[in-house]
Amino acid sequence: MHEAVRTDNAPQPVGPYSQGIMTNDLVFISGQLGIDPKTGGLVEGGMRSETEQCLRNLEAILTKAGTGLNRVVKTTIYITDLSLFKEFNEAYSTFFSMRKPARSTVGVSSLPLGAKVEIEAIAIRTRG
Repeated sequence: MHEAVRTDNAPQPVGPYSQGIMTNDLVFISGQLGIDPKTGGLVEGGMRSETEQCLRNLEAILTKAGTGLNRVVKTTIYITDLSLFKEFNEAYSTFFSMRKPARSTVGVSSLPLGAKVEIEAIAIRTRG
């Protein structure tokens, strides 16, 4: 059995998918762009701002699922310009300074809305 996760504190899906899915001990978070859930638009300010917003969106969905960034075990990163990888890592590391999840990074030609980065995650659920 699995259950969809939905929160207004992260961007709403624009297609036939869920923000996240909880199943047993895991939660799978769909790829998040740097979209501000209040405006529905991509944040301005470049790679750092987009990365930070992606991770705030992930955090909001994880919180709704009863877990948090400290329980993330794997992320997958899609980035359109690998020359911005250092800038991405600087922003990313502020969210994962203590417990660093396993990670894959994939260079892609484009992302929706002209985004520079998209991040998806798998986390361990907190049982309550």
